[in-house]
Amino acid sequence: MRRSTLFPLIVVVVSAPVAAQRGYDRQELQCSSRDYNEQRCDVPWRDARIVRQLSDTRCERGRNWDIDRRGLWVDGGCSAVFVEADGGRYRGRDRDRGEQDWRPGAGWDQSIRVRCESRDYDYHMCRIDTGRGSQVYIDSQISRTDCREGQNWGWNRAGIWVSGGCAAVFVVDRRWR
Repeated sequence: MRRSTLFPLIVVVVSAPVAAQRGYDRQELQCSSRDYNEQRCDVPWRDARIVRQLSDTRCERGRNWDIDRRGLWVDGGCSAVFVEADGGRYRGRDRDRGEQDWRPGAGWDQSIRVRCESRDYDYHMCRIDTGRGSQVYIDSQISRTDCREGQNWGWNRAGIWVSGGCAAVFVVDRRWR
């Protein structure tokens, strides 16, 4: 009769303090607003979506989280796990195929004025394609409420958002770089 020796199985789980982890073949990123302050999380994504909210504060896109060319940002106590929403990345040239990214047609590079206002202090999105390389700034403030970028107004590829009573005429300086 042969005796078998059992060896204990030891599983070691290493949890490194990294923000991005792989999940479901998509890169996940945890981004958290600490002490209700804005936090930026660098990502090369064009768009993001929440896969799991971690905070008691409800995360609402455009109000306390969004994504722009500078990355993903959260504010006001929002904490969540995000994934890339569209599968695309910002890139200038596809090295594998040698193709250029899409570029807008003639006459696209111009400055445009857009009036955008938060009525009854509610969030509002003024949809306008700002494109890659553009800048948005306030030309003239209409509201008595002081409009502060990142607090009660901001912009991304889809347009300009306002909240908290901010109302202004914005200049979208559209440039494709």
